[in-house]
Amino acid sequence: MFNKPTLTDEDMASTILSDLKRVTREYATAATECVCPDLRQMFTQLLNSTLTLQGELYTAMSQNNMYNASSPALKPEIDKQLKQYQQTQQKTSQFVQQAQMSQSAIPPNSATNPSMPAYQ
Repeated sequence: MFNKPTLTDEDMASTILSDLKRVTREYATAATECVCPDLRQMFTQLLNSTLTLQGELYTAMSQNNMYNASSPALKPEIDKQLKQYQQTQQKTSQFVQQAQMSQSAIPPNSATNPSMPAYQ
């Protein structure tokens, strides 16, 4: 008889964890790109439940020495990154507000004005 290779619990858990990480990225992309509010909400709920499952599996693996976590980051580096992300978020919000204001300032017929090319 042939011996079928079997996965260890650690290998199986690692495979599932990798799949949950992949699915998380896909749900996040789907929620981000979805224009239908109901579908966006559904993808967001799926994302949240997948993140919960991923966290629970990570915790179980960590407790059973099946997952080698990376070394802890230094607080100054985390603070630096957080500040950069906050600045980027602020700039993005300002850009969106400016774009919305300039969009509302465009006269209704200017978008269809045949004397002005759409792209220059």
